[in-house]
Amino acid sequence: MTDLNKDIVFLDCTLRDGGYYNDWDFSHVLMQRYLDAVAAAGVNIVEMGFRFVKTGGFKGPCAFTTDNFLRSVVIPKNLDVAVMLNAGDLFLGKGVIETLEDLFTAPAAESPVDIVRFACHAREFRASLPAAAWLHERGYRVGFNIMQITGQTHEEIVALAAEAQKHPIEVLYFADSMGSMSPAQTTRIIGWIKEGWSGPVGVHTHDNMGLALSNTLAAIDAGATWVDSTVTGMGRGPGNARTEELALELAPARGGVVTELLDLVLQDFGPMKERYGWGTNPFYYLSGKHSIHPTYIQEMLADQRFNTSDMLSVLDHLRQAGGKKFDSSVLSNARTMGNGQHSAGTWKPEEIIAGRPVLILGNGRSVQKHQAEIERFVAKLKPVVLGLNAKDGINSDLIDMRIACHPMRLLADADLHALNDKPLITPVALLQDSVRDKLAEKPLLNYGLNAAPGQFEPHETDCIIPARLVAAYALAVAVAGRASHIYMAGFDGFTSADPRNHEMRDLLALCLAGDGIPPVTSITRTRYSILPTHSVYGLTR
Repeated sequence: MTDLNKDIVFLDCTLRDGGYYNDWDFSHVLMQRYLDAVAAAGVNIVEMGFRFVKTGGFKGPCAFTTDNFLRSVVIPKNLDVAVMLNAGDLFLGKGVIETLEDLFTAPAAESPVDIVRFACHAREFRASLPAAAWLHERGYRVGFNIMQITGQTHEEIVALAAEAQKHPIEVLYFADSMGSMSPAQTTRIIGWIKEGWSGPVGVHTHDNMGLALSNTLAAIDAGATWVDSTVTGMGRGPGNARTEELALELAPARGGVVTELLDLVLQDFGPMKERYGWGTNPFYYLSGKHSIHPTYIQEMLADQRFNTSDMLSVLDHLRQAGGKKFDSSVLSNARTMGNGQHSAGTWKPEEIIAGRPVLILGNGRSVQKHQAEIERFVAKLKPVVLGLNAKDGINSDLIDMRIACHPMRLLADADLHALNDKPLITPVALLQDSVRDKLAEKPLLNYGLNAAPGQFEPHETDCIIPARLVAAYALAVAVAGRASHIYMAGFDGFTSADPRNHEMRDLLALCLAGDGIPPVTSITRTRYSILPTHSVYGLTR
């Protein structure tokens, strides 16, 4: 059972870690309510924010946490004040000491700041250590927080801890940066740190797998005496151990009163959580399970162009390629992968389509809503039915061929395609090896593809389309096949603010303006006014 009567240093870092969601722009009224609430709940230290070196782009006061800003709020007397630096910022052009001289112009006795913590990767650790002596000489207390510690071996962790022992560091932290640790792993790492370090050990846990509080309590059992948390877990990605829960665990032994804190949760941070959406979910769970940086999930959740299949396929790609370090270009490439690459084809759509109507079956809810009538439409007009990606929508026996071209969706749907006996139209040369292996026994119709912005040119065995979007690819197949009429169902559109609406509208405008385009008609409701629409119910009379 966790011994909560021992001397635990309770640090709340809501304004620092939570700032990833609102650009560190908290109102003064909220900050004051927060400070009073955590002080009453028994918190010892508040980490008020970062001291970033870079100033580009708007960020609020808690991104820089200057002494002048700190003097503008009333810090309760029982709270010490911490700020955090990213150790990597110490090497942005200037030397370590020169950067510190810019950031800390006054000694601790003349500053509201008591404690300076460094968020530090193992590779930066040794080069950052001179900062500890410089700050210590000026009266600041110093902590180092080693990130992504699960990527280090037993020997490496012991060596880092032993190196820290030689410097004036008050507390040595580790962060479960990927949210991938279990209580047993947490206990083990604390034991390894203690082999080389005799001072206080701290822990900062992430909640990808819903284990942040359990890991924090396990850390206390294993000998950690400093613990971090944030109100409602507000923090990058899925967030952290929740201050209100940790306070409820610690308060009886510390005399803390949580009433104000719980009011703060209900009145202020609860609504903020609804707005910004931090907290664990199945995607964060997978990122923790596979040690993938949680910022990938945070960015995809904020980008409406990524649907569930896109996100799962990106995670599958990162699981195989490695995703411990966040790289924004990975997500950009996920949307445009293959653009500019040419794939020659061998299959001629005209062999199957020539002179027949084509129905392109999208994934909008209208397909399910009007399923019976769409099936009657297929029975009456006998079009060639192209099902986008792997979703059915109607009786699968009525779908003649599947069609897919986007690499992320193909990654996500490869297993489903492999189980489906219908031919798959796809640019074979652009398939990733893992997808190609899964589809080895699948009948593939190789229609080539080249993605080039602003172009829509269907050819006999390949096409040029503006991006690797399956709707454009399907339209190209229908046009190249010399369809008599192109019908579309399930192209409902997205909410007005969704950028995918503009993307699809531009695509349709480009396609419909091309030479040799047969009549195109949506048979279900659509937001795309450029698309002629006739009710499926009228067409089946």
